[in-house]
Amino acid sequence: MAELVPYHDRDGVIWFDGKMVPWREANIHFLTHALHYASAVFEGERAYDGEIFRLTEHTERLVAGAQTMDFTIPYSVAEIDAACRDVVKANNLTNAYIRPLAWRGSEQIGVSAQQTKIHLAIAAWDWGSYFPMEQRLKGIRLTMAHYRRPDPATAPAKTKAAGLYMICTLEKHRAERGGYADALMLDYRGRVAECTGANIFLIKDGVIYTPVPDCFLDGITRRTVIGLAKARGIDVVERVISPEELSSFEECFLTGTAAEVTPVSEIGDARYRPGKICETLLNDYMALVQPKSKAAAE
Repeated sequence: MAELVPYHDRDGVIWFDGKMVPWREANIHFLTHALHYASAVFEGERAYDGEIFRLTEHTERLVAGAQTMDFTIPYSVAEIDAACRDVVKANNLTNAYIRPLAWRGSEQIGVSAQQTKIHLAIAAWDWGSYFPMEQRLKGIRLTMAHYRRPDPATAPAKTKAAGLYMICTLEKHRAERGGYADALMLDYRGRVAECTGANIFLIKDGVIYTPVPDCFLDGITRRTVIGLAKARGIDVVERVISPEELSSFEECFLTGTAAEVTPVSEIGDARYRPGKICETLLNDYMALVQPKSKAAAE
Protein backbone atom coordinates (compact mmCIF):
# COMPACT_ATOMS: atom_id res chain seq x y z
CA MET A 1 0.00 0.00 0.00
CA ALA A 2 1.31 3.44 -0.93
CA GLU A 3 2.28 5.75 1.92
CA LEU A 4 -0.55 8.08 2.91
CA VAL A 5 0.27 11.76 2.32
CA PRO A 6 -1.97 13.83 4.61
CA TYR A 7 -3.83 16.59 2.83
CA HIS A 8 -2.81 19.21 5.41
CA ASP A 9 0.90 18.57 4.91
CA ARG A 10 1.66 19.14 1.23
CA ASP A 11 3.55 21.55 -0.94
CA GLY A 12 1.72 24.09 -3.08
CA VAL A 13 -0.80 26.87 -2.57
CA ILE A 14 -4.52 27.13 -1.88
CA TRP A 15 -6.73 30.03 -2.97
CA PHE A 16 -8.20 31.25 0.33
CA ASP A 17 -10.57 34.22 0.59
CA GLY A 18 -9.14 35.96 -2.45
CA LYS A 19 -5.42 35.23 -2.19
CA MET A 20 -2.99 32.37 -2.61
CA VAL A 21 -1.92 30.94 0.75
CA PRO A 22 0.87 28.40 1.33
CA TRP A 23 -0.77 24.98 1.49
CA ARG A 24 0.16 24.26 5.12
CA GLU A 25 -1.14 27.66 6.27
CA ALA A 26 -4.67 27.32 4.83
CA ASN A 27 -6.20 26.72 8.26
CA ILE A 28 -9.43 27.55 10.11
CA HIS A 29 -10.29 27.89 13.81
CA PHE A 30 -11.63 25.03 15.92
CA LEU A 31 -14.86 26.98 16.53
CA THR A 32 -15.67 27.41 12.86
CA HIS A 33 -19.42 26.97 12.44
CA ALA A 34 -19.08 24.64 9.43
CA LEU A 35 -16.97 22.19 11.44
CA HIS A 36 -19.68 21.83 14.09
CA TYR A 37 -22.87 22.24 12.04
CA ALA A 38 -21.89 21.28 8.46
CA SER A 39 -22.81 24.73 7.14
CA ALA A 40 -20.77 24.30 3.97
CA VAL A 41 -21.17 23.53 0.28
CA PHE A 42 -18.54 22.24 -2.07
CA GLU A 43 -17.80 21.10 -5.60
CA GLY A 44 -15.62 18.41 -7.15
CA GLU A 45 -14.11 19.28 -10.52
CA ARG A 46 -11.49 17.80 -12.81
CA ALA A 47 -8.98 19.48 -15.06
CA TYR A 48 -7.89 17.59 -18.16
CA ASP A 49 -4.99 18.87 -20.25
CA GLY A 50 -5.09 22.09 -18.23
CA GLU A 51 -8.79 22.81 -18.77
CA ILE A 52 -11.42 22.39 -16.02
CA PHE A 53 -14.33 20.42 -17.41
CA ARG A 54 -17.73 22.16 -17.19
CA LEU A 55 -16.22 24.73 -14.82
CA THR A 56 -18.98 27.33 -14.96
CA GLU A 57 -21.69 24.70 -14.42
CA HIS A 58 -19.90 23.59 -11.28
CA THR A 59 -19.50 27.16 -10.05
CA GLU A 60 -23.13 28.01 -10.69
CA ARG A 61 -24.16 24.94 -8.70
CA LEU A 62 -21.86 25.98 -5.85
CA VAL A 63 -23.40 29.46 -5.73
CA ALA A 64 -26.94 28.08 -5.90
CA GLY A 65 -26.14 25.53 -3.19
CA ALA A 66 -24.91 28.25 -0.86
CA GLN A 67 -28.16 30.15 -1.36
CA THR A 68 -30.08 27.00 -0.49
CA MET A 69 -27.98 26.82 2.70
CA ASP A 70 -29.01 30.44 3.47
CA PHE A 71 -25.77 32.22 2.72
CA THR A 72 -24.23 34.09 -0.20
CA ILE A 73 -20.71 33.50 -1.45
CA PRO A 74 -19.00 36.93 -1.65
CA TYR A 75 -17.59 36.30 -5.13
CA SER A 76 -19.22 36.21 -8.56
CA VAL A 77 -19.35 33.13 -10.77
CA ALA A 78 -16.74 34.71 -13.05
CA GLU A 79 -14.43 35.43 -10.09
CA ILE A 80 -14.74 31.87 -8.79
CA ASP A 81 -14.09 30.45 -12.27
CA ALA A 82 -10.94 32.58 -12.53
CA ALA A 83 -9.78 31.52 -9.06
CA CYS A 84 -10.19 27.82 -9.95
CA ARG A 85 -8.09 28.28 -13.06
CA ASP A 86 -5.49 30.29 -11.13
CA VAL A 87 -5.03 27.65 -8.44
CA VAL A 88 -4.51 24.91 -11.05
CA LYS A 89 -1.90 27.07 -12.77
CA ALA A 90 -0.23 28.14 -9.51
CA ASN A 91 0.29 24.50 -8.55
CA ASN A 92 1.70 23.62 -12.00
CA LEU A 93 -1.02 21.05 -12.63
CA THR A 94 -2.26 19.74 -15.96
CA ASN A 95 -4.58 16.91 -14.94
CA ALA A 96 -6.02 17.60 -11.51
CA TYR A 97 -8.91 17.45 -9.10
CA ILE A 98 -10.26 20.81 -7.90
CA ARG A 99 -12.17 21.31 -4.64
CA PRO A 100 -13.92 24.66 -4.01
CA LEU A 101 -15.56 24.90 -0.56
CA ALA A 102 -17.68 27.72 0.86
CA TRP A 103 -18.48 27.78 4.58
CA ARG A 104 -19.67 29.74 7.59
CA GLY A 105 -16.89 31.05 9.83
CA SER A 106 -16.32 31.38 13.58
CA GLU A 107 -18.12 34.60 14.51
CA GLN A 108 -21.00 32.60 16.01
CA ILE A 109 -21.18 29.09 17.39
CA GLY A 110 -24.65 27.65 17.83
CA VAL A 111 -27.52 26.76 15.59
CA SER A 112 -28.13 30.40 14.68
CA ALA A 113 -25.28 31.73 12.59
CA GLN A 114 -26.60 34.66 10.60
CA GLN A 115 -23.66 36.91 11.51
CA THR A 116 -20.91 34.51 10.47
CA LYS A 117 -18.48 35.53 7.76
CA ILE A 118 -18.72 33.45 4.58
CA HIS A 119 -15.41 32.04 3.39
CA LEU A 120 -14.35 30.45 0.12
CA ALA A 121 -11.26 28.38 -0.54
CA ILE A 122 -10.14 26.36 -3.56
CA ALA A 123 -7.54 23.60 -3.61
CA ALA A 124 -6.24 21.54 -6.53
CA TRP A 125 -4.10 18.45 -6.59
CA ASP A 126 -3.03 15.54 -8.75
CA TRP A 127 -5.58 12.74 -8.31
CA GLY A 128 -5.98 9.74 -10.56
CA SER A 129 -8.83 7.27 -10.90
CA TYR A 130 -11.33 7.29 -8.01
CA PHE A 131 -11.57 3.50 -8.20
CA PRO A 132 -8.48 1.29 -8.61
CA MET A 133 -7.86 0.87 -12.35
CA GLU A 134 -7.73 -2.92 -12.18
CA GLN A 135 -11.24 -2.88 -10.65
CA ARG A 136 -12.55 -0.25 -13.02
CA LEU A 137 -11.62 -2.08 -16.22
CA LYS A 138 -13.45 -5.26 -15.26
CA GLY A 139 -16.29 -3.58 -13.37
CA ILE A 140 -16.43 -2.68 -9.70
CA ARG A 141 -18.41 -4.54 -7.03
CA LEU A 142 -21.16 -2.76 -5.09
CA THR A 143 -23.05 -3.73 -1.97
CA MET A 144 -26.42 -2.40 -0.84
CA ALA A 145 -26.32 0.50 1.61
CA HIS A 146 -28.22 0.55 4.88
CA TYR A 147 -28.81 4.29 4.98
CA ARG A 148 -31.12 5.92 2.44
CA ARG A 149 -31.05 9.25 0.67
CA PRO A 150 -33.27 11.64 2.67
CA ASP A 151 -36.72 12.93 1.83
CA PRO A 152 -36.47 16.47 0.32
CA ALA A 153 -38.95 17.50 3.02
CA THR A 154 -36.33 16.69 5.67
CA ALA A 155 -33.12 18.06 4.11
CA PRO A 156 -31.91 20.03 1.05
CA ALA A 157 -31.42 16.67 -0.64
CA LYS A 158 -30.44 17.95 -4.10
CA THR A 159 -27.73 20.32 -2.85
CA LYS A 160 -24.02 19.44 -2.71
CA ALA A 161 -23.92 20.24 1.00
CA ALA A 162 -21.31 18.83 3.37
CA GLY A 163 -23.79 17.37 5.86
CA LEU A 164 -25.48 15.19 3.25
CA TYR A 165 -22.28 13.17 2.82
CA MET A 166 -22.10 11.91 6.41
CA ILE A 167 -24.07 8.78 5.57
CA CYS A 168 -22.06 8.38 2.36
CA THR A 169 -18.82 8.12 4.36
CA LEU A 170 -20.41 5.57 6.69
CA GLU A 171 -21.64 3.46 3.76
CA LYS A 172 -18.37 3.76 1.85
CA HIS A 173 -16.45 2.52 4.88
CA ARG A 174 -18.85 -0.36 5.41
CA ALA A 175 -18.59 -1.35 1.74
CA GLU A 176 -14.79 -1.26 1.74
CA ARG A 177 -14.60 -3.33 4.92
CA GLY A 178 -16.69 -5.94 3.12
CA GLY A 179 -14.40 -6.00 0.09
CA TYR A 180 -16.61 -3.86 -2.13
CA ALA A 181 -15.72 -0.67 -3.97
CA ASP A 182 -18.88 1.24 -3.06
CA ALA A 183 -22.50 0.99 -1.91
CA LEU A 184 -25.76 1.55 -3.76
CA MET A 185 -28.15 3.73 -1.80
CA LEU A 186 -31.92 3.63 -2.02
CA ASP A 187 -34.04 6.73 -1.56
CA TYR A 188 -36.41 7.36 1.33
CA ARG A 189 -39.14 5.44 -0.54
CA GLY A 190 -36.99 2.36 -1.07
CA ARG A 191 -36.22 3.05 -4.73
CA VAL A 192 -32.78 2.90 -6.38
CA ALA A 193 -31.11 6.31 -6.00
CA GLU A 194 -27.31 6.61 -6.34
CA CYS A 195 -24.00 5.44 -4.92
CA THR A 196 -22.11 7.29 -2.20
CA GLY A 197 -20.58 9.71 -4.69
CA ALA A 198 -21.85 8.79 -8.15
CA ASN A 199 -25.01 8.41 -10.21
CA ILE A 200 -26.06 5.02 -11.56
CA PHE A 201 -27.15 3.77 -15.00
CA LEU A 202 -28.48 0.33 -15.93
CA ILE A 203 -28.83 -1.20 -19.41
CA LYS A 204 -31.27 -3.72 -20.84
CA ASP A 205 -32.02 -4.58 -24.48
CA GLY A 206 -29.93 -1.65 -25.71
CA VAL A 207 -31.80 0.93 -23.60
CA ILE A 208 -30.23 2.88 -20.73
CA TYR A 209 -32.25 3.40 -17.58
CA THR A 210 -31.43 5.77 -14.72
CA PRO A 211 -33.35 6.91 -11.63
CA VAL A 212 -35.17 10.24 -11.64
CA PRO A 213 -32.99 12.61 -9.54
CA ASP A 214 -35.80 14.03 -7.43
CA CYS A 215 -34.09 13.53 -4.05
CA PHE A 216 -30.40 13.34 -4.90
CA LEU A 217 -27.82 15.22 -6.95
CA ASP A 218 -28.46 15.48 -10.68
CA GLY A 219 -24.78 15.17 -11.50
CA ILE A 220 -23.06 17.25 -14.17
CA THR A 221 -21.31 14.10 -15.40
CA ARG A 222 -24.69 12.33 -15.35
CA ARG A 223 -26.19 14.95 -17.66
CA THR A 224 -23.10 14.89 -19.87
CA VAL A 225 -23.25 11.11 -20.35
CA ILE A 226 -26.98 11.25 -21.09
CA GLY A 227 -26.15 13.72 -23.84
CA LEU A 228 -23.40 11.46 -25.21
CA ALA A 229 -25.75 8.47 -25.25
CA LYS A 230 -28.47 10.38 -27.07
CA ALA A 231 -25.92 11.61 -29.61
CA ARG A 232 -25.20 7.94 -30.33
CA GLY A 233 -28.91 7.28 -30.84
CA ILE A 234 -29.13 5.26 -27.61
CA ASP A 235 -32.42 5.62 -25.78
CA VAL A 236 -32.15 6.93 -22.21
CA VAL A 237 -35.14 6.48 -19.91
CA GLU A 238 -35.35 8.26 -16.56
CA ARG A 239 -37.80 6.39 -14.36
CA VAL A 240 -38.39 4.76 -10.99
CA ILE A 241 -36.17 1.68 -10.57
CA SER A 242 -36.92 -0.77 -7.80
CA PRO A 243 -34.16 -2.82 -6.12
CA GLU A 244 -36.03 -5.99 -7.15
CA GLU A 245 -35.32 -5.10 -10.80
CA LEU A 246 -31.55 -4.97 -10.46
CA SER A 247 -30.99 -8.57 -11.55
CA SER A 248 -32.92 -8.01 -14.78
CA PHE A 249 -30.38 -5.60 -16.30
CA GLU A 250 -27.40 -6.61 -18.45
CA GLU A 251 -24.93 -3.78 -17.94
CA CYS A 252 -24.40 -1.15 -15.27
CA PHE A 253 -22.13 1.84 -14.83
CA LEU A 254 -21.58 4.83 -12.55
CA THR A 255 -20.89 8.45 -13.43
CA GLY A 256 -19.39 11.35 -11.50
CA THR A 257 -16.59 13.88 -11.64
CA ALA A 258 -14.40 11.57 -9.54
CA ALA A 259 -15.74 8.27 -10.90
CA GLU A 260 -15.93 9.53 -14.51
CA VAL A 261 -17.60 6.53 -16.26
CA THR A 262 -17.02 3.33 -14.30
CA PRO A 263 -18.56 -0.06 -15.21
CA VAL A 264 -20.12 -2.21 -12.47
CA SER A 265 -19.85 -6.00 -12.33
CA GLU A 266 -22.18 -6.71 -9.41
CA ILE A 267 -24.64 -5.20 -6.96
CA GLY A 268 -25.43 -7.63 -4.17
CA ASP A 269 -26.76 -10.75 -5.91
CA ALA A 270 -27.07 -9.07 -9.33
CA ARG A 271 -24.28 -9.65 -11.87
CA TYR A 272 -23.36 -7.57 -14.93
CA ARG A 273 -20.91 -7.91 -17.77
CA PRO A 274 -19.47 -4.56 -18.89
CA GLY A 275 -20.34 -4.52 -22.58
CA LYS A 276 -20.43 -2.41 -25.69
CA ILE A 277 -22.56 0.43 -24.37
CA CYS A 278 -20.43 0.85 -21.25
CA GLU A 279 -17.25 0.78 -23.32
CA THR A 280 -18.61 3.22 -25.90
CA LEU A 281 -19.75 5.79 -23.36
CA LEU A 282 -16.54 5.49 -21.33
CA ASN A 283 -14.51 6.14 -24.49
CA ASP A 284 -16.81 8.95 -25.63
CA TYR A 285 -16.59 10.64 -22.24
CA MET A 286 -12.79 10.46 -22.09
CA ALA A 287 -12.56 11.79 -25.65
CA LEU A 288 -14.81 14.70 -24.66
CA VAL A 289 -12.85 15.67 -21.55
CA GLN A 290 -9.41 15.03 -23.09
CA PRO A 291 -9.63 16.49 -26.60
CA LYS A 292 -5.96 17.50 -26.67
CA SER A 293 -4.80 14.01 -25.71
CA LYS A 294 -7.08 12.49 -28.33
CA ALA A 295 -5.73 14.83 -31.02
CA ALA A 296 -2.14 14.03 -30.04
CA ALA A 297 -2.84 10.30 -30.24
CA GLU A 298 -4.28 10.70 -33.72
